[in-house]
Amino acid sequence: MFRVPRVIAVSAALVLAAGLAPPAAFAHATAGRAPVVTRAGLDPALVAGRGAAVDFAEQEAENAATNGTVIGPDRTAYTLPAEASGRTAVRLVPGQHVEFTLPAAANAITVRYSIPDAPGGGGITAPLDVTVNGKDRRTMTLTSQYAWLYNQYPFSNDPGADLLHPDWWITECACVPAATTPPPVITKPFRPSHFYDEQRLLLGKRYRAGDRVRLTVPARSAAAWTVIDLLDSELVGPPRVVSRAADVRAFGADPTGRRESASAFDRAIAFAKRNRLKVYVPPGTYQVNRHIIVDDVTIAGAGSWYTIIRGREVALDTPAPDGSVHTGVGFYGKDAADGGSRNVHLSGFAIEGDVRERIDTDQVNGIGGAMSDSTIDGLHIRHTKVGMWFDGPMRNLRITNNVIVDQIADAINFHTGVTDSVISGNFLRNTGDDALAMWSEKTANSGNTIVRNTVQSPVLANGIAVYGGRDNTIAGNLVADPVREGSAIQVGSRFGAEPFTGRLRIADNTTVRSGTYELNWNIGLGAIWFYALEKDISADTQVVGNHFLDNTYNAIMLVSEWSVKDLYSITNVHFKDIRVDGTGTSVVSARVRGSATFENVDARNVGAVGVNNCGSFGFPPTGSEFSLTDLGGNDGGGTTGPWLAPWLLPNTITCDDRPPVVPPPAPSTW
Repeated sequence: MFRVPRVIAVSAALVLAAGLAPPAAFAHATAGRAPVVTRAGLDPALVAGRGAAVDFAEQEAENAATNGTVIGPDRTAYTLPAEASGRTAVRLVPGQHVEFTLPAAANAITVRYSIPDAPGGGGITAPLDVTVNGKDRRTMTLTSQYAWLYNQYPFSNDPGADLLHPDWWITECACVPAATTPPPVITKPFRPSHFYDEQRLLLGKRYRAGDRVRLTVPARSAAAWTVIDLLDSELVGPPRVVSRAADVRAFGADPTGRRESASAFDRAIAFAKRNRLKVYVPPGTYQVNRHIIVDDVTIAGAGSWYTIIRGREVALDTPAPDGSVHTGVGFYGKDAADGGSRNVHLSGFAIEGDVRERIDTDQVNGIGGAMSDSTIDGLHIRHTKVGMWFDGPMRNLRITNNVIVDQIADAINFHTGVTDSVISGNFLRNTGDDALAMWSEKTANSGNTIVRNTVQSPVLANGIAVYGGRDNTIAGNLVADPVREGSAIQVGSRFGAEPFTGRLRIADNTTVRSGTYELNWNIGLGAIWFYALEKDISADTQVVGNHFLDNTYNAIMLVSEWSVKDLYSITNVHFKDIRVDGTGTSVVSARVRGSATFENVDARNVGAVGVNNCGSFGFPPTGSEFSLTDLGGNDGGGTTGPWLAPWLLPNTITCDDRPPVVPPPAPSTW
């Protein structure tokens, strides 16, 4: 059973105590435990056909053998279990271990972990010993330099910082501190978050299924505790060789990473374009501390485990015209205003940045600019601000089979006039904002498809967000464990986006443990969240074939903001062939005027009345301002009976502003 989020101001000691050792925590020393392979913390059978097809096997630490302490499950924001995959992890102190049994042959692992911040912020480093079958010891150096943010948006690395916005509403004190006499005491550090990071390790040899990978915190560790969330194991093939190409080493690139190689990349790209060759980046670590501009060029690495392009974040002497005050490693198409880039093909390498704070004007993204008629495939990106941020207009970009983790903000964002493009087969974990977003600011994004991606544990905001646009599709994705102030999928009229027009199709997605607590509203959100803040949402919206599993609050939410509740509506939304397995509250929560249709929406383990219908809070005698149309086949329910009982239709007022939460049982085969 998870704990329902509570709004409290907590000290650092309480965060660590409550987050690391909740009352449900327990030690379980076991040995020889059979491997349990999951996807997004679930039995893979429950999410079959959804999400990215990845090369690794996910194993949650709580399912492994350990003499440490299991923490969680807990969905309370600002705690370590809440940000863990499956909302549960294992806490180790020096001398303790967790041991995973390999489910298949592997020669590489990824460890997702958390260690404490330095007392004054900035992070620490600590060792983690890795052995296989009790031998072949290697030591990973863990770091918290890219974790631990505090305070209000856009956050701080300083745990002792005062409120960044004392003129904002603070839920913890139910006040605006700058307007309060005497000023409230806000306990520091305020709202700690973004606890986790991950590291990869090539093991140097191939191990067999059944071999045991043990992670041990050595006695010499400077970290008071180490939390292990999960281990991904995989069998990585040999490095790829591109024989007829411009090898960056021939132009002065240093594969040891000791010397800066940006100019060598520029020379290799220029030569390759003149001679109609690809650019090849062989195995090695290359230091690149600024943008590499790409246009009409193919750059191929030996594989993301072998070719690593790493850079420091560099402060600019004077701000750039776009407002950037830093630069760093990244591959950028030309600005759309300059015609953008075309025929760019990037594949088979890793980009590792050095971004430790959120400065929204900074262009310190892994990939950026405008790229039309281009492909990006098989990259591994971490520690940048946004993995890939595109400013259109641009068209026909294919983003496939990439891994993007540990971002300060988004993983991928289509911003302004991106058309006829695809985001497919990508794996995204631990983003600091929307993992996947289409933001139609100024110019509509249209004809795009986000399909078969996996999103795990976005710390803030949504798994997938669509802000305006025309004729876009969100299909076949798997989204798990959004942490706070967001949903698995959001359809939002906000951020100055162009209106929704044409058709929006949201089909065959699965969400897991979704629907977070909205701090400012003091309510729970839906796994899918329609939000009419700045305009009506009236485009033909088809929500078909989706599965909403283990919803923290409600599965479906349609809402406007109180200040505009009489201005905007949500209409023309059609839900069909939906499965809802478990809600903490309702299946549908309506807090807006408008209407929707429901057909073959089946639900079970529903914790409250099936439809929480507040409309726009006018409470007219004719009923709610939001109407539901039953097209048949809407079956099942929960503690209060059928979820779409006849008495709820078409617009019965059943408004409970903050209904009690009844944690549902774990999802199971339908």
